[in-house]
Amino acid sequence: QATGYYAPTSRYGTPDEFKAFVDHLHQNGIGVILDWNPSHFPKDAHGLARFDGTCLYEHLDPRRGENPEMGTLVYNFGRLQVSNFLISNALYWANEFHADGIRAAAIDSMLYLDHGKRFGEWIPNMYGGNENLDAVEFIKHLNSIFHREVPGAMMIAEESSAWPRITGALNEEGLGFDYKWNSGWQHDFLHYMQCDPKDRHLHYGDLTLGMLYAYSEDYVQGFSHAEVVHGKKSVFSKMPGDTADAKCAHLRTAYGYLFGHPGKKHLFMGQEFGQQEEWTETIALDWDLAKQNERAELQTFIKALNHLYTTQPALYEWDYIPEGFEWINCTSAQDNVLVFARSSKEQEETLIFVCNFASVSHEAFQLGVPLAGDYMEILNSDASEFGGNGRMNGQVITSCQTQKDHRGNSITIHLAPMSVCVLKKI
Repeated sequence: QATGYYAPTSRYGTPDEFKAFVDHLHQNGIGVILDWNPSHFPKDAHGLARFDGTCLYEHLDPRRGENPEMGTLVYNFGRLQVSNFLISNALYWANEFHADGIRAAAIDSMLYLDHGKRFGEWIPNMYGGNENLDAVEFIKHLNSIFHREVPGAMMIAEESSAWPRITGALNEEGLGFDYKWNSGWQHDFLHYMQCDPKDRHLHYGDLTLGMLYAYSEDYVQGFSHAEVVHGKKSVFSKMPGDTADAKCAHLRTAYGYLFGHPGKKHLFMGQEFGQQEEWTETIALDWDLAKQNERAELQTFIKALNHLYTTQPALYEWDYIPEGFEWINCTSAQDNVLVFARSSKEQEETLIFVCNFASVSHEAFQLGVPLAGDYMEILNSDASEFGGNGRMNGQVITSCQTQKDHRGNSITIHLAPMSVCVLKKI
């Protein structure tokens, strides 16, 4: 929780040194998004609590001014001074330090008057509901001003409720954020990945559920810090298997599916090389692990996924348009196989993802294809350079007029166990 909203911590240097750091990153093609928490603030005497001896920033009534679940105070968003203080602060980091965006934390705790509270600990709004109307207006005003004053910078919401249109346009009753973290997807998908492969068919719905609401918001897909703290273990440690090789195979499959799924991508630090221990702010990451073969190969796979993402318009051009995604096979629960297509405005850019979440290979796996013609595998997580066993589809695959997956044309490929392969029509 922040105490000095306009003061970068001196533990890491001066404000000018932070500016130089951001500038250095920009010169090397790296953007900077800052984590920012306007939802609540701590009770520390050196913070904003009873700043001038009165409840200047918070409500006097603790039923409005405190969050008992977090042990923090809640801003009085209805006061123009408080609203201006926070909006000016967001602009401060963007204008003075050239941040490329803001990730606003715990937006759901702002939107609901009863968030983290029991009966009798909160006061309904003027209409008798639990919506914090002042916070809603503050958020809309914040996004309106921020986008006007810092064109091109992004606003990202961490919001884990079902509040509608978090990323909707302001003139369409939305809150005006550019993106929303997809907390539900990461929870469901990691639950599926933690299962033993022989039991995954019982939880196949965790794989497909996300597409039912994928276009309700402009989502960021990924595995955040929230899933690797407080006893939840690292993403690497969540994976089944007794060896690092086995766990890395699961991770490669998970990351391949992540990059194929609609939505922007996000990995928390260390996940790109298989950080073993749960994250804590008290010690550094296990950087030495990155030098080990299977971890270095996992990093190589992440590089390949990033290259694929930036060179294939089908993975980003229609991210938030339903026409950009099509299920080919989402009913093979017993085999734990998913097949889907990603598309762009150019039909020849279409990609097909074949994901095998089982430890069983398919020597002749048949799948329907959107178009007749020749296909080539452009990425396979089982490639030896990524730490796999090299069971690839190394030649042109020509479709035949055999019906499969409700399509008139199909191809047959080798599908390695615990792998993702990406096909493109040539």
